[in-house]
Amino acid sequence: MRRTPVGVLRNLSPVIAGLALSGAAHFAPAETVAAAVSAAAPATSVQPDYHPSMGDLMTMAVQPRHTKLGLAGKQNNWPYASYELSELRNAFARIARTIPKYQTMDTAEMTTALTKAPLDALEQAIKKTNVTQFDAAYAQLTQACNVCHQSQKHAAIVIKAPDAAMFPDQDFRPAPR
Repeated sequence: MRRTPVGVLRNLSPVIAGLALSGAAHFAPAETVAAAVSAAAPATSVQPDYHPSMGDLMTMAVQPRHTKLGLAGKQNNWPYASYELSELRNAFARIARTIPKYQTMDTAEMTTALTKAPLDALEQAIKKTNVTQFDAAYAQLTQACNVCHQSQKHAAIVIKAPDAAMFPDQDFRPAPR
């Protein structure tokens, strides 16, 4: 029989903690706690639908990929840059599926029109491991982001190449061989 520490129970509801603490033991059987939780829970608990906004999706999916792609390129970590490029493309595709129309624009058409050329140029630069081509294509992609923001009346959102790693737990240098 698994037992649950009393300290953990105190962080639950007073009813559950009281039930568990009513005996002389310092631990309550996990089955007792589970039964009390089930009894206290509402019969129907419906999780509300979450509908992320365009800003949510850009902040969660696109911006970190753009940043990581830039940092990988700075470190000449071509395998990782290739991975982040693929993830960035996938992020744009997921956004288009999640929000097919943004304001009056078809999201897939808009992102494709603005990002296809720079993403393709980045792919070629990565395949050739060409730093100069990568930097130019990355600047082109970054400018495409800003053009999109301006066209959608979000000119205050200005994207730039990262000048510092904002992921302190990740090393962007190529992995040792």
